[in-house]
Order: sequence, then structure tokens, then C-alpha cells
Amino acid sequence: MGRRILNDALRTIVNAEKRGFASTQLQPVSNVIANFLQIMKYRGYIKDFEVHDSHRVGKITVQLLGRINDCRALTYRQDIKAASMENYKTRTLPTRQWGYVVITTPNGVLDHEEAMRKNVGGQVIGYFY
Repeated sequence: MGRRILNDALRTIVNAEKRGFASTQLQPVSNVIANFLQIMKYRGYIKDFEVHDSHRVGKITVQLLGRINDCRALTYRQDIKAASMENYKTRTLPTRQWGYVVITTPNGVLDHEEAMRKNVGGQVIGYFY
């Protein structure tokens, strides 16, 4: 999956939040976008999302809560070890109290807290706060 597709989807979500929309639609569909949205839903940043017709081009409908200030996908690959995850988090996120870094690991797509708990590293996909 191209990281440009993920970045376009996340920018669409941020723009819809800033304009005050209750929902937005993302195209095209990918598993990485769905996993990223699953983490955002679990952490309470979006209300719900639904994937429509994922076998073709498809769409994802995202119900927004108004909590997202910014979310970005990194367009370059950056490997991160479990030991250096805390330093990366403090450099990337604006504050220690909120926000999550999303990492793809051998255990799947995880946020930084789950990755530190499982003591696994991987590649940084993006972040949201």
C-alpha cells in the first residue's frame, strides 16, 4: 500500500473535522487505512467507520467526533525499536498526555503504547492527536 493513499485519507479526515462535518468518505480502501481507523476508534478519536465494497475500489465512511487536531502519515520509512519508542513519541507528539504514534509491527498495526507493552518495534506509519 502506498503511503500517499494513507496520507490523503488522513488529511481528508482532518479537513472534515476542521469544517465541522459529522462524517466523511474515504477512497480508495486499503487494509492499512482500516487498521489505522480501528486504532483511532479504540482510542476514542472517531465514533465509527464502515467499509463499503472492499473488493473493488470501495469507500470507507467515517463518523467523526470532533476530537482530532491533526493526523499524518509518514511518507518515508522510519524503523523504530521498542527501547527508543518513548523518545520518538516525545519528539513527534505535542504533549505527553494525548496522541498516539501508529506502528506496523510483526504483530500487526499497533499504537505506541501497545507496542511498548508487547516490547516490539517496527516501522512508523503515522500519528494522530
